[in-house]
Amino acid sequence: MKNPNRFDRKRLRLDHVIKWFFASNALLAIVVLALITLFLFREGAGFFPQNLQNLRLYRMAGLEYVGLMRDQVEAHTALNRSLQDLRMRQVAALLKQGKTPEEAAAALAPFDAFAAGFDDSVNDLRGLVSDLTDSASAIKEKAKIHEDALEQRRFLLKAGKSAEGVSVTPVDFDAERAPLRASLPLYQAAARAFHDKVTALLQQPPALPVQALQPRFNQFEKAAQVYLASFPKTERGLREWNPDAPVPWIRSVTSFLFGTEWITNSFWQDWYGILPLLAGSLLVGLIALVIAVPLGVSAAIYVSELARPAEARFIKPFLEFIAAIPSVVLGFFGIAVLGEGIRRLTQWEALSWISAFPIAERLNAFTAGALLALMAIPTIFSLSEDALNSVPRAFKEASYALGATRLQTVFRVLVPAALSGILSAVLLGFGRVIGETMVVLLCAGNRIAIPDFTGGLGALFQPVHTMTGIVAQELGEVPSGSIHYRALFIVGLFLFFLALGINWLAQAVVRRFKVDIG
Repeated sequence: MKNPNRFDRKRLRLDHVIKWFFASNALLAIVVLALITLFLFREGAGFFPQNLQNLRLYRMAGLEYVGLMRDQVEAHTALNRSLQDLRMRQVAALLKQGKTPEEAAAALAPFDAFAAGFDDSVNDLRGLVSDLTDSASAIKEKAKIHEDALEQRRFLLKAGKSAEGVSVTPVDFDAERAPLRASLPLYQAAARAFHDKVTALLQQPPALPVQALQPRFNQFEKAAQVYLASFPKTERGLREWNPDAPVPWIRSVTSFLFGTEWITNSFWQDWYGILPLLAGSLLVGLIALVIAVPLGVSAAIYVSELARPAEARFIKPFLEFIAAIPSVVLGFFGIAVLGEGIRRLTQWEALSWISAFPIAERLNAFTAGALLALMAIPTIFSLSEDALNSVPRAFKEASYALGATRLQTVFRVLVPAALSGILSAVLLGFGRVIGETMVVLLCAGNRIAIPDFTGGLGALFQPVHTMTGIVAQELGEVPSGSIHYRALFIVGLFLFFLALGINWLAQAVVRRFKVDIG
């Protein structure tokens, strides 16, 4: 006679094997997550000390002093770009009125004279800044040579070799900076002449041949007046500049978190600010959500509650198949078809009332966001459908018993009951698009700048760069251990914790809005 306990022991051993298998996988996931975190910390930890040393050298070499003048020149360049943009808009408007290019140029002659005078007004100050830039850059280069010599000396001594052949010449920063400080009278004279020229130009503004663009020129005039009013502040900053003022360690962190520039391999100064990359990632992600959420959720509601079985069997596989399309293929589609199609669409006469149209760049935040929406729809659709299907059947039957219609049952009973799952699907879809690399690298335009949101809808069609895109683009080209290398790992660490935060938020939403069905 067979022993019945024998089967119980087999079943017990099988239960232990299954339990061990799933527990080991969960433990492996935790270990991998911990290793990724430690790796990112190890590779990126040295960034902030290196960045602090970089900022201190920027001040000691006098680059910060010259930078005050450079900022003034660059602000003039930005104003000049707005004039050039205004000219292009006038040319387009005149050609649309039926004028020939020669007639348009003749009509714009007074405006062109004004723009040329504005452009030339900064020449003296620009020349002075160019000379001082060379001097400050030379001081910085001497300091770097000194640091390299010290590093080489330490390496030789650590290896037990003689370092007598290594010449270490300290940099006398006070003596090197003396010509920079002596240039203040030259700056004052150049700035005063610059100020007088711009003031004289603004007192005699040109008449625009296209009156509809007069408000834009008025905005330029106001911006120019604000710019002229900033001259005393710049001069005061030059007089009060102190090269011996300490740079606190927190500056290395804040310059990264709140910096608006990401500039590398610059002869002037490298800057590592994550704000333009974060703004680009969030803008593209929000565009994707605005498109994907209505489509994904509505498709889930239709397939789950309204479609006939044959329709559901037809629609669901096609929606889920989108997730199988390689992102590089979507990127090529965005470059060749979608981007160019959107650019041509903005040239339609019926859309000319939108201030941002027509757009010049086919690769921009909207193009990338539209493609990311396509990638997020399967995630949002599948999870939203699961959330709707998990609502107890008794909810639906009770609604019908009270006389509610199908649509009333769907939107007043089922959707509220599945709200936690739908919100979780949206957040996970956002996490999906925020971590995408190839599509944004190919289609977002890769301009490292915070979008100009003052232009309204125009901000959606500006080229941007993202955190994932910058890591993929630059990591393979930087020397290991350099400040640039470590900055990219800090970006990766920031992105890693952002993704974790989104997933944690999704779980928190599920716990907060979960319907008690007990």
